[in-house]
Amino acid sequence: MTRILLLGGTTEASLLARALAEAGGDAVFSYAGRTDHPVAQPLPMRVGGFGGVGGLVGYLRAENIGAVVDATHPFAAQMSRNAVEACGLAGVPLIGLERAAWAAEAGDNWLHVASIEAAIAALPDAPARVFLAIGKQNLSGFAAKPHHYLLRLVDAPESSPLPDCTVVLARGPFEVVGDKTLMLQHKISHIVAKNAGGAGAAAKLVAARDLGIPVILIERPALPARRVVGSVAEVMAWLSHADLGV
Repeated sequence: MTRILLLGGTTEASLLARALAEAGGDAVFSYAGRTDHPVAQPLPMRVGGFGGVGGLVGYLRAENIGAVVDATHPFAAQMSRNAVEACGLAGVPLIGLERAAWAAEAGDNWLHVASIEAAIAALPDAPARVFLAIGKQNLSGFAAKPHHYLLRLVDAPESSPLPDCTVVLARGPFEVVGDKTLMLQHKISHIVAKNAGGAGAAAKLVAARDLGIPVILIERPALPARRVVGSVAEVMAWLSHADLGV
């Protein structure tokens, strides 16, 4: 039976972990360790980085990994790049499980930008109240625009991430009614978000549409060419191939 390394951290990864466990697959679920209390999984878990490409190659060989599924967050670009390179060096098949990006609908007021830096530049100079929905990484640069920031985080920060901010602790999925209430309570005038896709965090975009709030949407980083599918069923079918059978 092929041993599988599942690079997780998304709802899709958790769904795949359940499918693998139910199928009796030999798999390890890997978390990057960016949250203090990661969601428990029905598979053996490891938490933390691999030590770059070389470390990942070593792990694949030492653990006799026969296939890798990259179901990390669409913005975990370095991990995904490392996985492509390491799997190539180790000769291990790799597949990406990637949710579709969000697409604007009628009534949306979105400005697409390519990076965190571009998002900072796109914010107004005049004081604003910004729902900064990008997680806990890359926050410090927003101090260049002295707005009031609303941060929604999974874990409480050790110190205030920005000079003028309010931190709300919550773990998705989120509902439209709740996000509209949150934005109204905090008098939000702008939203900055990453185009992560999926249903669990889309509520803020629907709420923004209903409330007429502009959204600065950071597009996904470019990744090396790799095989990508969009569903757990497609991953399971790939793993059931004669050479990879679960």
